[in-house]
Amino acid sequence: MPTVMPEQSSGTSPQSDYTQFLSLVAKNPSLITGYSKLLKSAGYYKGKITDKYTPALQKAFTRAEEDRLLISAARPMSRDEFLQDTIDIGGDDGPNIRKDIRIFDDSTARTLINAVLEDAIGRGATKEELKKYTLALQKAQKAAPTVTTYSTAGDVQTATTTTGINEEEFLIQQIAGTDEAKANKVFNYYDAFKTALGVR
Repeated sequence: MPTVMPEQSSGTSPQSDYTQFLSLVAKNPSLITGYSKLLKSAGYYKGKITDKYTPALQKAFTRAEEDRLLISAARPMSRDEFLQDTIDIGGDDGPNIRKDIRIFDDSTARTLINAVLEDAIGRGATKEELKKYTLALQKAQKAAPTVTTYSTAGDVQTATTTTGINEEEFLIQQIAGTDEAKANKVFNYYDAFKTALGVR
């Protein structure tokens, strides 16, 4: 790992320290090559590995320094430590993926179940139905998280989000399979609607 000395590990590095750091790197082709590799692996630099100090490399250094100072306010670390830590936790050329799992507590699930049943077949849920549909709903929520994929092209970061389940739709589908629901006109209209949308 390339190292430039001296280097402060405090999160309050003065601008002169950063300028001195860049000046030392810019004068040393070996350091430029080493840091271009580190910055690329950490996801800050998208260009080719080089021994030339370029504007793209300058931008990568600046972005990394800004992020380092943010985290160093709570967790002081040197520049090399920050880059290595970023690499270790997944900073690379590929997309970063975040999964958010929303699971209703029993009270929230029961409220929704009762509301769906009331609207669909005109009655509230029995104890057995509450238990059955609550467990089914929580299991479905756990299996279908909201997934956000982050990708970077140049200086632009794009976030693409795929949502999890629609809880009300899920419960309607569950309830629609019962004999009581099949005899209800509301679900006949619901089935026709799904057919028209091509989801059956």
